[in-house]
Amino acid sequence: MRSIRILGGMVGAALAMATAFSAHADDVLAKVKAAGVLSVGTETAFAPFDFIDAGEHVGLNVDLFAEIGKELGVKIEWVTLPWDGVLPGLESGKFDMVAGPATITKARMERYRFTSPIAEATVALLARKDAGLTKPEDIAGKAVGSGKATAQLAQLQDYAKTLPTAPTVREYVSFNDGYADMAAGRIVAVANSLPNIAYVASQRSDMFEVIKPPFGKPSYFGFIGRPDADSTSLMDAIDAALLKMKADGRMATLQKKWFGDTFNTPDKVTDPSF
Repeated sequence: MRSIRILGGMVGAALAMATAFSAHADDVLAKVKAAGVLSVGTETAFAPFDFIDAGEHVGLNVDLFAEIGKELGVKIEWVTLPWDGVLPGLESGKFDMVAGPATITKARMERYRFTSPIAEATVALLARKDAGLTKPEDIAGKAVGSGKATAQLAQLQDYAKTLPTAPTVREYVSFNDGYADMAAGRIVAVANSLPNIAYVASQRSDMFEVIKPPFGKPSYFGFIGRPDADSTSLMDAIDAALLKMKADGRMATLQKKWFGDTFNTPDKVTDPSF
């Protein structure tokens, strides 16, 4: 009888250890640190956050994640794909989190966990200088564009409904495709976040200009992770790294580098404007 009890105790202990090991093994941060690699999904057509310059992946996100990697003691492994495949890729486990970044919205917060904001995301228009646009409502009855499956597109569509003559709204897999169509005269403007279009306008000041004021609701960009319990420790660690970077000035330095300006962002968004 005693041997049976001892055997039962050993089995129970083994099961407890196996359960504890399994729980630990499912923790994303533990896996990341064990592998020494954080896998990050993004697109590379969203300057100045992520883009290709002379064959190299560069941008604010690249610099930010380099700093995050230092804080976590891991290397960053980039997985690039079109934006409409990034969030499905996160959900299917192709990578640990998403750089993007993405506008923090109520609908997205129900499905994902966002990091502390890294920049403003209020929507404005980038227009051809010869298009005759002086204010946002001048797009009435004209052809305009934005990125497919983006919050910027959703806000453009909502704004279009308020105009006396609805503009033709075209969707682009890449914002760069929209800019190319605008340069070719097929559309007069592209709706994107103010930081993005300010950067593009600075690069093509001969052709493009920012139309102010912004017409979108106040909003912010954040990085995206899965909301499950296994990802909590990773997202907490990312938040801690970002807040540390805000406090010690690294965030402002990188914003100034890529946007030419800095943004005051809240430490956390709990109630998005849309």
